[in-house]
Amino acid sequence: MPKFAANLSFLFTEQPFPERFKLAAAAGFRGVEYLFPYDYPAADVAGWLREAGLEQVLFNLPAGDWAAGERGLACLPGRQGEFAESVERACEYAMLLDCSRLHCLAGLRPPGHDEAELEATYLANIRFAADRCASIGATLLIEPINSRIDMPGYWLDDVKKGFCLLDQVDRSNVKLQLDLYHAQIIQGDLARTIEANLGRIGHIQIADNPGRHEPGTGEINYPFLFNLLDRLGYAGWVGCEYKPLTTTEAGLGWRAQ
Repeated sequence: MPKFAANLSFLFTEQPFPERFKLAAAAGFRGVEYLFPYDYPAADVAGWLREAGLEQVLFNLPAGDWAAGERGLACLPGRQGEFAESVERACEYAMLLDCSRLHCLAGLRPPGHDEAELEATYLANIRFAADRCASIGATLLIEPINSRIDMPGYWLDDVKKGFCLLDQVDRSNVKLQLDLYHAQIIQGDLARTIEANLGRIGHIQIADNPGRHEPGTGEINYPFLFNLLDRLGYAGWVGCEYKPLTTTEAGLGWRAQ
């Protein structure tokens, strides 16, 4: 079986965020990820990780005004200064949390700008972020997210587009974050996508479809895909970014399948 990381923005939400680290460790996880750590001092988060014996696997760059509906800055013309600040803030946290993977949300497609301008803005920002991440030994991740159900208007909403952008960015420390739930909605054909692109995939996340609940609640054959990852020699983490159907603990039986 691959090594699984608990996404603390989705799992163990029955308890306050600081308590979720110990709960994840008690449930057998050895790594954690989440959307953002910035509401808490990095030193506090580092202490929670240390006390629970957990590895910080991944978190996102600041993504604009999340509460107001923004979902990233990378493709937004005129926001480059804010984007640069977000990169620096994320790198500061990554160094203190010993985290070597940072995910950069692309943002929602803004009105009044053509596709060429959005792509040029995105590529310039990703190259900037990649170079800063390289200076601390970190990998920058980009993730296709479905715009049909979960994030309407999201600019990077196609898996093939994501791999094409990797080629255009041309930075060895930029990889694709492949969320199999989003990929299933976008295009399906998960096994062939993994087989053909494993060397360009820097992180994998899971949830079942429909509903974005735990593996075994929907149409995705996760036992087959986990065996495939083992057979292909995937050594990275698999982030559990799903919404438990009931409680987190009650939904963890899929790991024993």
